[in-house]
Amino acid sequence: MASTITDPIKLLKDSTKKRISSKKDKDMVTCFEGEDLSRLLKSMEKEIEVERCSNKTLPNKLWIKQQFAVGVNEVTRALERMPPSTQTSNQRFSSCGFQIRLQAVLVAWDCNPRWLIKHLPALAASRNVPVIYVKDKKQGSIRLGELIKLKTAIAIGVKAKGNSINQLVERILCGKYPGKEMSQ
Repeated sequence: MASTITDPIKLLKDSTKKRISSKKDKDMVTCFEGEDLSRLLKSMEKEIEVERCSNKTLPNKLWIKQQFAVGVNEVTRALERMPPSTQTSNQRFSSCGFQIRLQAVLVAWDCNPRWLIKHLPALAASRNVPVIYVKDKKQGSIRLGELIKLKTAIAIGVKAKGNSINQLVERILCGKYPGKEMSQ
């Protein structure tokens, strides 16, 4: 079932597999569609709402900015500022001392033109950040946008903050997302 990733986008196009693992267990590309996608997004919306209700001191826009990197440019910038996975721990700090760590990157499958997101899987793999594709009959970007109360979003990076959103994303990456146990 698992195969080595040479070109993640080509493999995902040619394959109907839900999970494709690369050489390392941490480097993975996951694609959600149909019922699995609906359950995933519903559970993420619920966790975002719970986390948002627990911290109402900030306006919604600023709170979203603290929790997520929104858009291809911001996700790319956050990934580029992360150290490559080959660096040692003493080299991991940036020159300004402030570092944002992404736990996962959600990418809309229906992005047109495709070259907008073509660099994300390789960049994320070089930083050991998993990529989750959202595939929904030409509405993946709309579904991602709804997740964070925007019209559309092509890419969303989940920042590692240690909150309930991150715990849910960790369960998703381990294959234990809500609703999966019931469907098997």
